[in-house]
Amino acid sequence: MSESYNLCIIKPNKSAFSETFIQEHIIRLAGNKKVLYGGAFPVYDHEDKFLIKSKLSLLSYLVQKKLLGKKSIGVRTNALRDYFTINKIDVVLAEYGMVGAMVTEACRLAGVPLIIHFHGADAYYKRNIDEYAELYKKAFAYASAIIAVSKDMVSKLISLGAPADKIFNASCGVDIITFPQLDISNSKKDFLFVGRFVEKKSPQSLVKAFKLVVDKFPDAKLWMVGGGPLFEETKELIIDLGLGNNITLTGVLKTAQIKELMKQMRCFVQHSVTAANGDSEGTPVTVLEAASSGLPVVATGHTGIKDAVIDGVTGFLVDEFDINGMAEKMIVLAQSPQLAVQLGKAGREHMINNYQMDDRINLLNKIIKDSIVKR
Repeated sequence: MSESYNLCIIKPNKSAFSETFIQEHIIRLAGNKKVLYGGAFPVYDHEDKFLIKSKLSLLSYLVQKKLLGKKSIGVRTNALRDYFTINKIDVVLAEYGMVGAMVTEACRLAGVPLIIHFHGADAYYKRNIDEYAELYKKAFAYASAIIAVSKDMVSKLISLGAPADKIFNASCGVDIITFPQLDISNSKKDFLFVGRFVEKKSPQSLVKAFKLVVDKFPDAKLWMVGGGPLFEETKELIIDLGLGNNITLTGVLKTAQIKELMKQMRCFVQHSVTAANGDSEGTPVTVLEAASSGLPVVATGHTGIKDAVIDGVTGFLVDEFDINGMAEKMIVLAQSPQLAVQLGKAGREHMINNYQMDDRINLLNKIIKDSIVKR
């Protein structure tokens, strides 16, 4: 079929530095794209105007949402249905399960096929699952396709009631040209972490493991890029452990700045865990970008990471909260730049063979087109 179909992408946030995968969808997917945003249910249209046009209707919506706490709000659903109809939308791609669940009824009323792309917390975070349980059931029944980003997530979605024949395993990809192979043969004992400072990234576990590395190699350095609710707590831990000269907290950096940092690194590290509330990773894009750049990865065997990192081949995997194990693997790479180069090259090949962005986009394009045809 031609590329002249109208694709509506609905996302929660207008912009979020950690959601580069959604931006890649907006840029790269085929079709005439219109992007809506503003929470689990879109508030704004592609022109940044309120989706609900009437002031009276907007007031009714606010009362039902803010004062009554409703999830199913007819005036809002009808506004989205009308948007689909007026703009002749052929298919909807909902980024995150909660978004898909909330817009299902509008898609049904407009007769528009719906593809729901899960990413992480939407499949694992207990509060989300409990809150959206009934809406998920309706969304799973209506959706023409459901995207998971790891084998682990496929199993999780099936356990939540998603039909197995609708689920596609299509993790986020990496642009291997944007993140080319680096020469790390002369790298110092420098390690890199990039991510939000949240419970499921467990930055404190990484700091504790790195303390053991510094005990053996006082010249080892760790660069931690990002921000979040655990940033100050992590900063205090670094000071308490006497690591102020070994760990640099950069705050949030742009992609170009991260790429510059990667050039001096020996290894990428990430100690992801299942949070107390069930929140878990999908497939961390930063792990893919590091592997594409030829950096070996030391991480936990957590959800999609265990697909992206081949233990002993492209890096090392340890159990969640295994501080000593994490330290031991970092020490191995601190001792051997040659091994780091070997693992890094294998990681680059793994990305080329299994995680290329173009391949991922082509798969999504096919799923989208098939959904339109099936309608």
